[in-house]
Amino acid sequence: MNENPQVNAIPVHRLGTDGLVLGAMGLGCWAIGGPVTHDDGHTIGWGAVDDAESVRAIQRGVELGVTLFDTANVYGRGHSEQLVGSTLKGHDETLIATKFGFSMGDEGDDNVDGIRVTPGEIRSACEASLRRLGRDHIDLYQLHVGGLPDAAADEAAGALEVLQREGLIRHFGWSSDVPAQAARWAARGTCAAVQFACNVLEDKPEFFALCEGASMAALIRSPLASGFLSGKYGVDSRLPADDWRAQATSLGWGDMFRPDGSAEPKWLSKLDALREILTDGGRSLVQGALGWLWARSPTAVPIPGFKTPAQVEEDVGAVRFGPLPAEHLGRINEILGR
Repeated sequence: MNENPQVNAIPVHRLGTDGLVLGAMGLGCWAIGGPVTHDDGHTIGWGAVDDAESVRAIQRGVELGVTLFDTANVYGRGHSEQLVGSTLKGHDETLIATKFGFSMGDEGDDNVDGIRVTPGEIRSACEASLRRLGRDHIDLYQLHVGGLPDAAADEAAGALEVLQREGLIRHFGWSSDVPAQAARWAARGTCAAVQFACNVLEDKPEFFALCEGASMAALIRSPLASGFLSGKYGVDSRLPADDWRAQATSLGWGDMFRPDGSAEPKWLSKLDALREILTDGGRSLVQGALGWLWARSPTAVPIPGFKTPAQVEEDVGAVRFGPLPAEHLGRINEILGR
């Protein structure tokens, strides 16, 4: 039986001009990379992982029709790329997006420190990612550093255009939450995608307008507010110390969780106010949150993270329901006062 739940109600974005189909959603592979420590001592991983479970989850995604898997060289210091590449070997229908820009740790330790975005460093990082992935090209290669001086950004884009002409990458994009940075690359006409954090609680109208105007894919990072929108966290919840969400300020975005690992009460009250709308029609909270993104923009390609097959099944199950009805978006904006 074909378990692929793709429905025509969800726009299926194509990357660039060569018709590369991203599908309605992808899967984000940060969490399966395992623990990683930043040079300032803060963790930037999601705690312990079970590789066998991660492999089963990726395989389940493929069975359900997911074709896009988003990773990065620093997720587990290459471990996520290796898992994704080995699990997807032989699945030529799948697309891999990965990222570059941060050091892997020059001394072989677990720290991720420093920015590496010169043309030589970009080429070296690309070649290393290709080896870990076991592929001869990267479908979407993304700058992972959220902000760069204009000259450095232009030089990096030029280096990526060279790699594209050489066939080492098919397309490139920028993972950034700074609209002006993404707009600079969009103006070149060669940038195919922008990755940014967005979810029903934190809209990003400037980014959607940019992607729609420049015909770029909007890869939505943190579409479930780092798991907050799953509804399984509360004021009594406690995330483990090696989970970055318990040290959220170290990454400079998001305040859904407090330093003690509990959920932030002000956001819990907002989620409670949205619960009836998001779960309309039999959706779970997760599925309603993903449906909001598809209704929000035809460019939206959410890439929710996962650790288990069950999480993948719930995420992909959102496709069966499709976008939230337009009237729901208006009610959500009223409730959130925007």
